[in-house]
Amino acid sequence: MQRFGMMIKLRSGSEEEYKRHHAAVWPEVLIKILECNIKNYSIYLKDGILFGYFEYHGSDFNNDMEKMAAHVKTQEWWALMEPMQEPLSTRKPGEWWAEMEEVFHLE
Repeated sequence: MQRFGMMIKLRSGSEEEYKRHHAAVWPEVLIKILECNIKNYSIYLKDGILFGYFEYHGSDFNNDMEKMAAHVKTQEWWALMEPMQEPLSTRKPGEWWAEMEEVFHLE
């Protein structure tokens, strides 16, 4: 299992809409997340910053992410979410959410 932490800004004025959508995530999107070996997925919000955490339980992360990106309902979901988000200027090339370095973990 591999843990991921990531962050992105939430555009001003988008908080209530973002929370409303995430209170009722489309079932097809949730199923695809699980099919792509992601478990224990959480998103937190503080002061306009979204922090995401998930655990990857597969053996080919890049392939699973390609499967997710090719999924039509997930593409539609992302099209709703992306205008509400503002990527960090410090993210790596190709990232939307900026991956974070894990510096401590206690199991």
